[in-house]
Amino acid sequence: MSTPGGGSMNRPSDLTRWTAAEMAAAVAIGEVSAAELTEAHLQRIARTDVQVRAFLHVARDSALAAASEVDARRAAGEPLGPLAGVPLALKDVFTTIDMPTTCGSRILAGWQPPYDATITRRLRAAGVVILGKTNMDEFAMGSSTENSAFGPSHNPWDLGRVPGGSSGGSAAAVAAYQAPLGIGTDTGGSIRQPAAVCGLVGAKPTYGGSSRYGLVAFASSLDTPGPLTRTVLDAALLHEVISGHDPCDSTSLDAPVPPVVAAARNADVAGLRVGVVSELSGDGYASGVLRRFNEAVELLESLGAKVTEVSCPHFGYALPAYYLIAPSECSSNLARFDAMRYGLRVGDDGTASAEQVMSETRAVGFGAEVKRRIMLGTYALSSGYYDAYYGKAQQVRTLIAGDFAAAFEQVDVLVSPTTPTTAFPLGERVDDPMAMYLADLCTIPCNLAGNAALSVPCGLAPEDGLPVGLQVMAPVLADERVYRVGAAVEGALDQRRGHALLEEANGVDEADDASGEAGR
Repeated sequence: MSTPGGGSMNRPSDLTRWTAAEMAAAVAIGEVSAAELTEAHLQRIARTDVQVRAFLHVARDSALAAASEVDARRAAGEPLGPLAGVPLALKDVFTTIDMPTTCGSRILAGWQPPYDATITRRLRAAGVVILGKTNMDEFAMGSSTENSAFGPSHNPWDLGRVPGGSSGGSAAAVAAYQAPLGIGTDTGGSIRQPAAVCGLVGAKPTYGGSSRYGLVAFASSLDTPGPLTRTVLDAALLHEVISGHDPCDSTSLDAPVPPVVAAARNADVAGLRVGVVSELSGDGYASGVLRRFNEAVELLESLGAKVTEVSCPHFGYALPAYYLIAPSECSSNLARFDAMRYGLRVGDDGTASAEQVMSETRAVGFGAEVKRRIMLGTYALSSGYYDAYYGKAQQVRTLIAGDFAAAFEQVDVLVSPTTPTTAFPLGERVDDPMAMYLADLCTIPCNLAGNAALSVPCGLAPEDGLPVGLQVMAPVLADERVYRVGAAVEGALDQRRGHALLEEANGVDEADDASGEAGR
């Protein structure tokens, strides 16, 4: 398998290696057709997905039809959107009227919804070509995609390792060049963590900035749809396409979409105040991750940012608070899967009671992690325990939001590693839920507070050669700041790689460069 790399001034001959922005520009001027782009990616999926297993459903016919519609609009002289004709991998948690929506669960195997999610509708309206539905941890509960009822996805950097989760299928598809764009959902880090371990850009918009209507709910106060891409600009373009107020979602923010595309094109961080969160490093973090993170911070400082250390004292309680709040909401949300209306139905022999059918169906249809979280949440919400567990967790949530508010009085953005480690081997943590949960140690605080956040690649860990992510966090509705910082880091690292390749091509070694003899 090829591994994802940085951008280039010259487009590669392989269409699947272009950025989404390059693809859209080429479609708009007729340099390439949307149908050609779609066919190239469908062929790539056919060649590689036996190993990667990113897709649960490939919608070849509808994808080609959507691409042909874009080509017809261009031929007719109609204006096209900024991502028209660009292929996309959609996480299988969004309803799609023309494709199954399983949420990675047997309880919804084969279910085809009667309506499109708002995100799905906005993608179609923008001319984005949906290639199919991607694998995920069941009902978005997991950090490795190993909780999928249909088997795990694999990390294209190392097929023996996880692609992260719960949006691991979308991340794997983008990292394997099966699609230039992916959509995931982020409840406790489920976009940013897969982005980090797959070497991608992944953004969690401000909560309420992207619609949850038609997103099958895990934890309603936390779930946030967002982009997974190979460049910061591509993420910003997709962010703008899917964002904006939705009257169908009661938690949707009635506010202008932050100018994220303009920010991605303005990589100037001179004078920007950057806070390094002291609580998000230390024991439990791989040395290679911390090394690349510290280098990224130094890089920002060299670009003119003003770096300072910031303490967020309640971040240490984010993980236990999250694992009370999220299971409590999942316990409520997943009660709808009762075998009475849609989905799997087991044990209905004509004599069984509704309660028996419901019990048997849920026992067979839900996986172990989903059952674990339902039981935890039901217990936390039960009489006599609600105040001691769920109520206290919500109080901690308020304290974490307060930490963010205090920090953003001192700095413009906060930074940390996205994950404590690089991608871990498949199977390593499946029997250790606590070890699995720790993968989201750095990402959960933003979900609890509703802040915007982004993960951008910041190099490869020297121990294993696997990607490391830099997490950038910004205040609510200040999403443009994370793109500004992400673009600066991306641009500086691309330039550094370019110089290194040029020196290598010219046969210049470090000793020559240090002695002032470079280029002789």
